[in-house]
Amino acid sequence: MKEKVLIVDDEEDVGEALKILLEKHDIEVTIVNNGKDCLKELAKGFRGVILMDIMMPSMDGWDTIKQIIKRGYIDNVSITIITGKGTKDHKKMIGLEAYITDYLSKPFAAETLLTSIRRAADSISNKFY
Repeated sequence: MKEKVLIVDDEEDVGEALKILLEKHDIEVTIVNNGKDCLKELAKGFRGVILMDIMMPSMDGWDTIKQIIKRGYIDNVSITIITGKGTKDHKKMIGLEAYITDYLSKPFAAETLLTSIRRAADSISNKFY
């Protein structure tokens, strides 16, 4: 079945660029620009790979991931961090490592992203469909 990706990034141009790239590779894409809308998509039944930006106003990526876990949405998704922050924030990741499939620093190569998405989707494909 078709891979599904939920892009969570407050920078609209980043989301649109990723959407164009992913749709060229036959990946179904949904874009939201904040953590609260991410949770709404999950509540509506989204299942797939989440590309999660970390630095967002109001509810950052870390808080969004904590809410995904708390609300029981984690079984239906695989989370890949996409961030402009060059290095991993190990303190913020404490307790969340098991829920994060990959960590990509912007800018990243298209093939790196596609490989990450395929790996994430394969790791939970039995839960998707």
